Amino acid sequence: MNRVLKSSDIRSTTAPLGAFGDKTMNKSLVMSSNMAPVALSNDTLDAYMQQVSSIPVLGAEEEQELAQRLHREGDLDAARQLVFSHLRFVTHIARGYKGYGLPLADVIQEGNIGLMKAVKRFDPNVGVRLVSFAVHWIRAEIHEYILRNWRIVKVATTKAQRKLFFKLRSNKKSLGWLNHEEVKTVAKDLGVEASDVMEMESRLAGSDMAYDLPGNDDDDAVYAPAQ
Repeated sequence: MNRVLKSSDIRSTTAPLGAFGDKTMNKSLVMSSNMAPVALSNDTLDAYMQQVSSIPVLGAEEEQELAQRLHREGDLDAARQLVFSHLRFVTHIARGYKGYGLPLADVIQEGNIGLMKAVKRFDPNVGVRLVSFAVHWIRAEIHEYILRNWRIVKVATTKAQRKLFFKLRSNKKSLGWLNHEEVKTVAKDLGVEASDVMEMESRLAGSDMAYDLPGNDDDDAVYAPAQ
C-alpha cells in the first residue's frame, strides 16, 4: 500500500532532497545518480541551490504522465520527480522575500512544504501545468511562516500599517494584485495613503516577473517574485 504524503516528510534535516522518507533516492528520479541530499541550512544554502538548479525541468508530457501516476496510483516515485523538478521554482520565489530579515533557507523550506502540498492536491485533468497551480501554495506557506515570525509586522512600524497588513492578508481570497479601485477603497477604509496599500501588498506578494519554463509558449508562463 502506498504511503500517504505528509508535509512532515520534508521537514527533516535532509529535506527536501531526501523527501518522502526513503533512505536512498530511487534511480528513476530526475537526478544524477551521484547526487546526495544536502541538509538545507544557511551554511549549505549555496550547495543546495546548485543541486536543485541541476535538476532538469520536466516537459509537459512527462509532467502529465507523472501526475497521472500519482493521481491514479499514489505513486511516490512520481511524486518525488514532480517535487524535485520544481524545487528551483521555490528558490526563485523565496528570493523575493529576502527583505523580511528571515533566513532564506527557512523561507525556502516553507516554500517546499507548499510545493509538496500542491503536488499532493494537483489534478492533472484540469489542464494547467503544475507550476501554475503550485505558485499559490508556495506563496501561501511562505506568508504563513512570515506571519508566525512577526518580522514583517515589525517592518510595518506604524499602527495603521500593521492594521493594513492584517487587512490585506485576511481579505484577499487569492494572492493576486488589487486593482486600482480596490487599492483606493482599502486606503480610505484604513485611513492610509494608496501608496501604503501598494507597498504592503508588494511586501506580501513580492515583485512579479515572468518565469518561463523552457520550451513553453506565453500561455505556459507563470509569475514569481524577482530575485
